[in-house]
Amino acid sequence: MQGTYIVTGASGHLGGTIVRELAGRGAKVRGLIQPGEQPETYDNTVYFTGDVRDIDSLRPLFEGAGTEQTYVIHTAGLVDIADKTTPLLYEVNVNGTKNIIELCRQYHVTRLLYTSSVHAIPEKDKVSVLQEVNVFSPDAVHGGYAKTKAEATQAVLDAAKQGLDAVVVQPSGILGPYDQKGNHLVQLVADYLCGRLPAGVRGGYDFVDVRDVAMGCLSTLECGRSGECYILSNRHYEVKELLYMLRQITGGRWLPVLPMWMAKAATPFIQWWARLKKRRPLYTRYSLYTLRSNDKFSHDKATAEFGYRPRDLFKTLCDTVAWMQKTAP
Repeated sequence: MQGTYIVTGASGHLGGTIVRELAGRGAKVRGLIQPGEQPETYDNTVYFTGDVRDIDSLRPLFEGAGTEQTYVIHTAGLVDIADKTTPLLYEVNVNGTKNIIELCRQYHVTRLLYTSSVHAIPEKDKVSVLQEVNVFSPDAVHGGYAKTKAEATQAVLDAAKQGLDAVVVQPSGILGPYDQKGNHLVQLVADYLCGRLPAGVRGGYDFVDVRDVAMGCLSTLECGRSGECYILSNRHYEVKELLYMLRQITGGRWLPVLPMWMAKAATPFIQWWARLKKRRPLYTRYSLYTLRSNDKFSHDKATAEFGYRPRDLFKTLCDTVAWMQKTAP
């Protein structure tokens, strides 16, 4: 599509991958980053510093975009695997999204795409296949991150009902190359490569390649129906499968896989040790809950409407490891 693309969270894993794809297409991109960040530079790409919590700091991003069509891809947000909703998490994920909605109205953008999460979808039970829903509530999901994404998603859908052309995508657990900011799942791969991962955990989740999600976002932006949500998932992989594939790719060491009860019992110690070492813990009560939750997400809607087809995780891990080795200091 011809026009200007505004990408928030342009230095994040997904946002940066979207900017990379748009730049490869020769599109004009205006990316939002935070002060001090140094994203990849591309032709026809200009970066603006700002804070989604401060609506006035975002105006330069929107002003002067030109009289042509303008598309906003809102990926900026905090991913937190802690249990509770912190004030910062709420301010960024909920109020920050409402600020973007308001600016889209004020500057008459052509279309808004909001990157929500499958975590915003109520689980129902352990066996049902989870598909797109059209009503979201923080009371229907578990964990601070999920609650903020549910509330923000509902705000976008409400704006669509009021006339804003807006669509929503809901990725599952994102993995892949190009991460500069410490995606939790990419951290797991990095910790394995560096020998810092002590063990795996019995359980799993739906892991999807960041490049497939980026392409899915652009396809949704172009072909998705206004006011609709689209799940961008892959399939369930056990953590032990992921570790086995990493071992096959790297020739690394075998790791034990702890039963869930043991991992839960060890969580307080793991978090204490991480704080002592000034590292972010991968295993928290919420992350362990997620590994046992229903992750039977169907991406049939995205496949049927615009041909979304995610790649196998082995290829994702091969490319992630290669990128890490290439960019290691």
